[in-house]
Amino acid sequence: MGGLGSGRHYYWNTKSTTDNYISLDIRKWTRKKLLDPANQFSCRWSRNGAEFSSISVFVAINKVILSYRNRESDGDWKDYNYCVKIDWSACSYGGKRPWFLCPAVGCGRRVAILYGGAIFACRQCYKLAYKSQSETAANRATRRADKIRERLDWEPGILNGEGLKPKGMHWNTFERLFNQHQQFVHSSLMGISDRFGLYSGLIDDFL
Repeated sequence: MGGLGSGRHYYWNTKSTTDNYISLDIRKWTRKKLLDPANQFSCRWSRNGAEFSSISVFVAINKVILSYRNRESDGDWKDYNYCVKIDWSACSYGGKRPWFLCPAVGCGRRVAILYGGAIFACRQCYKLAYKSQSETAANRATRRADKIRERLDWEPGILNGEGLKPKGMHWNTFERLFNQHQQFVHSSLMGISDRFGLYSGLIDDFL
């Protein structure tokens, strides 16, 4: 079984974002109906088609047991086998929602996602920021424009021009997305202009 540290390093003291860590999301487990007591399953992570990490999960009553190997930097491999408690809250329209109780010493926060380092712990314990929190306004605009391009089935990249209306999409929807796309592209390019001291008229000419 691949270790959590193989091919990537995880440190408690590194300022990073949630995207840099593998994670366990109890909401996904719930949707897949994996939380029945005595159920056992594996979580695997791949990069470029190659698996770099995996863990085994055993479900008990109000807890799961995680089993995996891990090493930090060039240290020795270490086996981990420990329990993560599950708490439940009532939903507004009936039923119950599960939450992990963070297993880090002194924590115990109720969270939906745990992030994998030496142990799986909550975002606050690892001092992680969401990726969007570290984005500049220009980067955020670029990401949102690319999201619209993906929906419109256009070539990725805001400098690649506009494509056609996707077959089957209503014109009103297309025009709304097109206008939003142009606004995001303008914001992105203006941010680039400000950063590098470019003449803003070049941006208007491009658009």
